[in-house]
Amino acid sequence: MLLFDRYTLGGIELANRVVMAPMTRNRATEQNTPNALMAQYYGQRSGAGLIISEGVSPSPNGVGYARIPGLFNEAQIAGWKLVTDAVHAKGGRIYAQLMHTGRVSHQDNLPSGARVVGPCAEVCPGEIWVDQSGNMQTHTLPHALTEVEIKGVVHEYANAAKLAIQAGFDGIELHAANGYLMEQFLNPLINKRTDGYGVNIAGRNRFVIEVADACIKAIGPNKVGIRISPQGVFNGTGDFPDLEPQFLSLTRHLSEMGLVYLHLVDHSAMGAPPVSTELKKKIREAFAGTYIAVGGFTAESAEKALQSNEADLIAFGRPFISNPDLVEKLKTGAKLTDPDMSTFYTSGEQGYTDY
Repeated sequence: MLLFDRYTLGGIELANRVVMAPMTRNRATEQNTPNALMAQYYGQRSGAGLIISEGVSPSPNGVGYARIPGLFNEAQIAGWKLVTDAVHAKGGRIYAQLMHTGRVSHQDNLPSGARVVGPCAEVCPGEIWVDQSGNMQTHTLPHALTEVEIKGVVHEYANAAKLAIQAGFDGIELHAANGYLMEQFLNPLINKRTDGYGVNIAGRNRFVIEVADACIKAIGPNKVGIRISPQGVFNGTGDFPDLEPQFLSLTRHLSEMGLVYLHLVDHSAMGAPPVSTELKKKIREAFAGTYIAVGGFTAESAEKALQSNEADLIAFGRPFISNPDLVEKLKTGAKLTDPDMSTFYTSGEQGYTDY
């Protein structure tokens, strides 16, 4: 089966075409610093051809959720080195997903001196968990970034990319999906700016393109991938009239820049509207690099997608939570263990490293 064949990604060899999708697990309990428990978790799952880490904030301002890890200081570099060493010791490969949450945040989840930011001063709908209060709270009103401040955020991403390589990661993935900061700029339902970072397709794409360019200059295009979720509905996003031409324009730009992969997520398996088959096909054709598909795949449907050239790599999310040996189970057809959703975002080893 193609799913279990080796694959070359940006000059590194993957043992198979199975990708562990990025999944927030909230185990960075001390000052957003990775730890030995996280190293054990990722090491257990190193049978994947490529692991994409949970969302990692490139900035104190981007740590929107309780206990998510960062990559902006020396302690965090050392913590991530535990993780990357554990994965590499077992022959695995791992990318860091850089995720700035933007307005999807609460002030009490941020380090001292940090603040909630976004493209505009509009509160994200819904609520977010806050450890300090022990309950769900409404999101904090974000500070609308100025053009000068946006340049600073771009620099933060590039710096985090450099630190990721120092920490032993094989590359990075830019999280431009799920309604976080990069998609907040992409989506006109959120981005209502009237300057050069809004108004039209080129303006809304500008921040993502500038971040990608800065990261490429920092670590090289063969180490930079991106995740997008066109037609996603998370955190106040949703469909809009120019969605297809905008995402196709963005994809062509990223392809010309030489990004190593594009990771398109379809959340329909989780109850969200599906990304249209036609749009997926157009984006696939517009991107010259490796294309990763994710969204409710089984071994059979993954193999079909590979055989029909719909994707080069297939990512699996929740099955990896409760099946650290997922690749072997997919090979043999063994029954998968169901995950315990009540432990997805807790702070200990239960439901994390004890499967």
